[in-house]
Amino acid sequence: MSYQNILLQIQDAIATVTINREKAMNALNPDVLREIKDVFTNLTGNQEIRAVIVTGAGEKAFVAGADIAAMSQMTPQDAQEFGKLGHAAMDAVDQCAKPVIAAVNGFCLGGGLELALACDFIYASEKAKLGLPEVNLGLFPGWGGTQRLARLIGKGRAKEMIFSARILGVQEAYEFGIVNKVCKPEELLSSVRAVAAEIGKKGPVAVALAKRVIHEGSDLSLLQGLVKERESFPKCFETEDLKEGLAAFLEKRPAQFKGK
Repeated sequence: MSYQNILLQIQDAIATVTINREKAMNALNPDVLREIKDVFTNLTGNQEIRAVIVTGAGEKAFVAGADIAAMSQMTPQDAQEFGKLGHAAMDAVDQCAKPVIAAVNGFCLGGGLELALACDFIYASEKAKLGLPEVNLGLFPGWGGTQRLARLIGKGRAKEMIFSARILGVQEAYEFGIVNKVCKPEELLSSVRAVAAEIGKKGPVAVALAKRVIHEGSDLSLLQGLVKERESFPKCFETEDLKEGLAAFLEKRPAQFKGK
């Protein structure tokens, strides 16, 4: 399927989704959000894909935020629909059954950071800048930023970032736990592809179950989360992948998982 605002490349079981509005710093408008929702909905059901990378076109920005020009014309009713669409797009990323890695190559602000936070983890260029500066415009993060950031780094740090609109350099973002790894700009995509390829060698059903249990358990008490884990664990034993993984281990050979 072709898109107007994003590029989709599939190679070696890895899908790379590139927000392709370089002249607009890859800003997110309603059309981009619809395409993000569509592409991730389709990738979830694609059995050939083992991992997904999200990045931005060009060298300056991952995504510099929502499209301010588009927002300037919105009524409160328009804004309500824009908010719903933004949530639908971010939820499609968050709920994708595949591991999703953000490759943050530049400015990652506002809706851009919300998109990155909807991914499973973030690798970032040394040149990256990350923040939620919406209050500078009289707004606050409305596509999951208030919730996902607080859950990731704690309420205190999230409040400080959001209330002050402070932009973090990549090293501080790494120290806060927002970014998993800092890469040289020229090595960012190769580093992300390497970890995506490594994940792709693992049992895809097991990875998907682990992702779901982590996500669902994060909103539960520890005891409830452990129950969720205990209930999900036996599902691995219903798969061909488990038989292959155990056999490969005993036979001292690489496993050939099929995602079944």
